[in-house]
Amino acid sequence: MAVAEENGQIQIHTENIFPIIKKAVYSGHEVFLRELVSNGVDAISKRRMASIAGDCSEGDEGVIQIRIDRSNKTLTISDNGIGMTADEVKRYINQVAFSSAEDFLEKYKQDSEAIIGHFGLGFYSSFMVAERVEISTRSARPESLPVHWSCDGSPSYSLTEGNRDQPGTDIILHLLEDELEYLEPSRIKTLINTYCDFMAVPVQLEGETINKMNAPWRSSARELQDQDYIDLYHYLYPFQGDPLLWVHLNTDYPYSLQGILFFPKQTGRADWEKGDIKLYCNQVFVSDSIKEVVPRYLLPLRGVLDSPDIPLNVSRSALQTDRRVRSIGQFVSKKVADKLRDLKKDNPNQYAEAWDALAPFVKIGAMEDDKFSEQVSDLILFQTTAKKEENEDLLEGNGRTYTTISSYRTRQTSESQKRILYCTDEIAQAGALSLWKSQGSEVLFAETVLDSQFIPWLESKENELTFQRVDSELDSSLQDDQPEISDQEGETKSESLRTLIKKALNNDKVTVQVQSLKGGADAPAALILLPEQMRRMNDIGALMEQRLPGLPDYHVLLVNRQHPLVEALLNLESGSVVIADGATSPSHQLAVDLAQHLYDLARLAVNGLEPAELGQFQSRATLLMSSLLRRAA
Repeated sequence: MAVAEENGQIQIHTENIFPIIKKAVYSGHEVFLRELVSNGVDAISKRRMASIAGDCSEGDEGVIQIRIDRSNKTLTISDNGIGMTADEVKRYINQVAFSSAEDFLEKYKQDSEAIIGHFGLGFYSSFMVAERVEISTRSARPESLPVHWSCDGSPSYSLTEGNRDQPGTDIILHLLEDELEYLEPSRIKTLINTYCDFMAVPVQLEGETINKMNAPWRSSARELQDQDYIDLYHYLYPFQGDPLLWVHLNTDYPYSLQGILFFPKQTGRADWEKGDIKLYCNQVFVSDSIKEVVPRYLLPLRGVLDSPDIPLNVSRSALQTDRRVRSIGQFVSKKVADKLRDLKKDNPNQYAEAWDALAPFVKIGAMEDDKFSEQVSDLILFQTTAKKEENEDLLEGNGRTYTTISSYRTRQTSESQKRILYCTDEIAQAGALSLWKSQGSEVLFAETVLDSQFIPWLESKENELTFQRVDSELDSSLQDDQPEISDQEGETKSESLRTLIKKALNNDKVTVQVQSLKGGADAPAALILLPEQMRRMNDIGALMEQRLPGLPDYHVLLVNRQHPLVEALLNLESGSVVIADGATSPSHQLAVDLAQHLYDLARLAVNGLEPAELGQFQSRATLLMSSLLRRAA
């Protein structure tokens, strides 16, 4: 029976929706190629499934062919899939937004992974680039006749008997004048590589297969070697080096999700807002903006997530957030935590070597996600001054030694178990750090900007923990105070020294303390101490004002009474004499200058001198050396 010639109006479910589909549904015109190739792959899958059921011929191996005709300004996308009868064309093309995929699956009761999407709606994306579209199709079902359909972008169409002699479908696009870029082979290759590279069906342009086809994330982890993961990373992210490690995702319940996520070797600032993970739907690229799916702290990861169960808008260009999306995000974060836990258990040295790159993900994730925090609580490392040979539970990597907080606490005395000593700048806090180390105290390093937020968060999670920076205060274990003898005026040497320095500095914001520190000459002559809470407030203020934290106006100058320099300063001051008319003796003035210099050195050690003050310091130091040389002459 011949196909009856027919002219009619396309049935549109919502009044005036056709212009919206044509102009506004898709954010970029180029996605028409993704939609048409996806439809062709679906048709090939349907033919394979129908042939197994005995409803149609099996046919040759599936293939998508793209042909360019410059003279006629046409672009043709062909498949050798199941094709369509005249009734199916009326149903699937003329009734916009009717899902042939859902109808087909209902009949054959197959897994929805095999079918990519909605033919009718995706097909109409072709009108974004074409002034007229033709369909030449023939169903693979027995005794089917070829069908030809044509439409110029209006609701009017023509349906006649066609001339295709083999099952399958040709979509012929008569391109608009301002869309002729799609006649360039390089443009087509780029789009196929972007959207259809991992489709299981070969896509050919002028006889050459231009898509990769193999999607490693669809295989099980047991089927892949390390090099397979590395090759995929290089392919997706060329010139980015090797990945640090990777996480293979595969679940079928309560949703279908496959993927491979890579931890990159961080070389600069990570993108915590957009990310670089690619979202696929049945091996079709959808988007590289997946902040609705992946928690923010995992956005800088790279790789692929592939799921037909992530709800997309009608153009498959944007995600629709719902409970299922949130559940997928939780699944991904749990698998990441599981991978890190296994790595730390099975290869602790590799985990330690990777820690610097892993730390931002783990720390930000712990602060933002309570569940993730519980999963990684025993995975958080700090560099420590403790030695591996003395503690078997420490980790080593990149020439450093690492510990967890719980491990650190087991090595502390009962009196100091609640206090955790830490250092944020090994150079600026070198004096205080060496003093603590000299007395056998273990100090952790927290030297990143993130740690300034992470440490207060840790304290808030465990009330028993108190972090104390090495230069915040010194306890009795570092002091070697011996009883002092007062002079005739009832003043000790420490009190005399404090009076001298206070007068020399003439700054009420600086608290001067004089103590005898253990270590003698090896201990610093003077230290700047910053009370913990005061310093933290200063740091928060600097962060809010987007500036580097400087030395707070209010701070403590601790002077080590047992240091040879300080003892010499005391002797110099005690040898000074009072001159008539209240003038200052040379010895007293030299003692004042040395006291100022001692303070300058202490500030210089903690980067506490402003640029303008550095010049003044150099001038004072030059004059002081001159005075000392004259005195020695």
